Amino acid sequence: MTVEQFRARFPIFAHTVYVNSCSQGALSLDVRAALDAFTVSWDTHGSPWERWVGEVERLRAAFAVSIGAAADEIAVMPSASVAIAAIATALGFDANRRRVLLSEFEFPTMAHVWLAQQRRGAVVDWVPADGEALPIEHFERRIDGRTLIVPATHVCFRNGYRLDVVALASLCKERGAYLMLDDYQRTGTAPLDVHALGVDFLVTGALKYLLGPAGIAFLYVRRELIERLEPLSTGWFGRVSPFAFSLDPLDWAASARRFETGTPPVPSVYAAAAGLDLLHALGPAAIGAQISRLTARMVDGARSRGFAVVTPDNPERRGALVVVRCTDATALVQRIEARGIVASARGTGLRVSFHAYNNDADVDAVLAALDADAALVSRAD
Repeated sequence: MTVEQFRARFPIFAHTVYVNSCSQGALSLDVRAALDAFTVSWDTHGSPWERWVGEVERLRAAFAVSIGAAADEIAVMPSASVAIAAIATALGFDANRRRVLLSEFEFPTMAHVWLAQQRRGAVVDWVPADGEALPIEHFERRIDGRTLIVPATHVCFRNGYRLDVVALASLCKERGAYLMLDDYQRTGTAPLDVHALGVDFLVTGALKYLLGPAGIAFLYVRRELIERLEPLSTGWFGRVSPFAFSLDPLDWAASARRFETGTPPVPSVYAAAAGLDLLHALGPAAIGAQISRLTARMVDGARSRGFAVVTPDNPERRGALVVVRCTDATALVQRIEARGIVASARGTGLRVSFHAYNNDADVDAVLAALDADAALVSRAD
């Protein structure tokens, strides 16, 4: 599949410049057809649970392949919040290792789950940012023998800063701390090999760059850790044989499925699988190359106009989203929406994000809209 053929799968581009994949991926013909297929299966067969559970397993396997993991290292979850909590509640916070090290770039969910663990003995500490950057040296000064886990975002949702995950993973391993990667703003935008990264846990979801709906998230757990961990929140799909309907004992699946809870959201499973299939048809290398080219065009175009761009200049340190500082980001989002452009506001910034379905004309349309409403855009110092 070419990028042009990929773009043609998304009807929204017939009438809208959609640059908001960091909030929700655009709807494809493929995902719509998958939702229809679920409805037909329900209408035709009533309760084909064997088929539906089979779709969950197909999704698990497809996602595992997409990140370089094994299927038994993947749990299919209803949200990133539930996935993070599964690990948080499975850990013990003893006197020797109880520190949770969070950065200022985290999404609120990550912070909230770990702050809640303070009632169980966790001690939360913070890694400060350096303006719009988060140098590894800031982690290096704080990770020590008391640090249990470092939950860290791969790409910051507020400014597009991309963390040096390989360096952080090496540092955590050296000092005996776990590393949990929040990959929600990165997964699906470029090739990913979770084993090569060296993380212990990874959390992400379907609704952004994986082109799926809400209701599906994924949890990767390094195989060596799986059987050591038992979450406090569980359910029948976390058992060895869910359809045995056993009340006792509380047995745990040997795979990452032990972190799952209740009945899976089957419609979202169908849709998420279709999104992954579509990404696979284009390929992660082609996706990464297209996104990298478009983000560079956006950053260079905005800077050449004298606009204040908070996203890093260095391609190695930025993700698929670009943030331009504004005097009134909410008003600017509304103004450009009237011009047929969908983006989002985060704090004092206009946030635009690109996927492989975007093209040069989309970038140029955003830049032209900024020119038209330049009074709302902050100037670089």
